[in-house]
Amino acid sequence: MGAPIHSFIGRLAMPLYQYEVITDDDSPGQQFEIFQSMSEPPLTKHPESGQPVRRVLCAPAIGGKWSDGAMNRSVADDKKLDRLGFTKYVKSGDGIYEKRAGKGPDVISRDQISPGND
Repeated sequence: MGAPIHSFIGRLAMPLYQYEVITDDDSPGQQFEIFQSMSEPPLTKHPESGQPVRRVLCAPAIGGKWSDGAMNRSVADDKKLDRLGFTKYVKSGDGIYEKRAGKGPDVISRDQISPGND
């Protein structure tokens, strides 16, 4: 029938850690993921095989205001970028970029820089 819903929700609140089996020649071994509380010590043995393991460091999945979608919306707001002091250029041709926000030349070209409003 499956795990009770409270068991599933509790797992969502715990971080997902990645581990790999330590091989004799120190080459990358089998990897697996496991939900653990942050207060639990790292595993030292594979939960099924008993082989020695180590925790693998990897980039965290971050949501909220730093997610890809949120960042794309932020850099799309030229007025906000200008107000915050950023300069934004958008590619408009082969080696040509036009200023959309901020200070600097109106156009940047791989051949020359066009004077603009500084």
